[in-house]
Amino acid sequence: MYIYRKMALALLTILLGLITGCNYKDHYQNSNQDYASRASNDPKMMGVRSYGSTNAHPNQHNNRYFEYSSAISTKVASLPGINSAIVFLTDKNAYVGIVMDATATGTKARGGANTREQHSGGSIMGRYDVANESPVEENRKMITPYTPYISQKDSVNISTELRQVIGERVRMAHPRVNEVHISANQEYVNQSFEFVKAIWSGDSNTALIPEFNVLVQYFFGYGDQIPLPLYETQSTRANTSSPSLNGEEALRRSYRQ
Repeated sequence: MYIYRKMALALLTILLGLITGCNYKDHYQNSNQDYASRASNDPKMMGVRSYGSTNAHPNQHNNRYFEYSSAISTKVASLPGINSAIVFLTDKNAYVGIVMDATATGTKARGGANTREQHSGGSIMGRYDVANESPVEENRKMITPYTPYISQKDSVNISTELRQVIGERVRMAHPRVNEVHISANQEYVNQSFEFVKAIWSGDSNTALIPEFNVLVQYFFGYGDQIPLPLYETQSTRANTSSPSLNGEEALRRSYRQ
């Protein structure tokens, strides 16, 4: 009799452990810190797709005007897994550049060495740029291969769940937007930051439209023309970027305004 009671108690303990484990798993997958489940019953995935192309119109990225939205950038940057964000609004679309961090799980759609754009070897060795043997951090850029933050070369490597959450947050703040395009590509993010700095410096948004359209057409519309940073293409704007101003700190300063 004692043996049966002991076996029953052991089975009950195992059953309670399984139930607790399942409840914890469901609770975590439904939380804001997890983008890995991508299940159809996950609250973050139950709405209509909020990001990416909705049509194949050739002029979808031929914008007539654009503006930098500090308010929506702040909303996106406050999401778990995102360190900083740049959001541009146009007459048609929203363009979101993000820098990711390790404050959430499942931000990447897939793993492997080929998806990485960062390695910490430079900072470990006391050099921010191993290739150039430089001990000086590149302050012009928001993200480099030697920062502790995370970028993704291709947007498909960003979790669909994370992109869905970003798209919903942008649309809640700006319902009239047609499409929401998202990238964590470090070249796109760094070039986007050059536009932000140019706007802060008083440059006309209208004058920047041609270069801006080249940028978004290349990264989101399969454009043929390779975009170059503003400080390379516009000599009159070469002094708009502050070499002593760290990209992350500059955005945080903007968020506080």
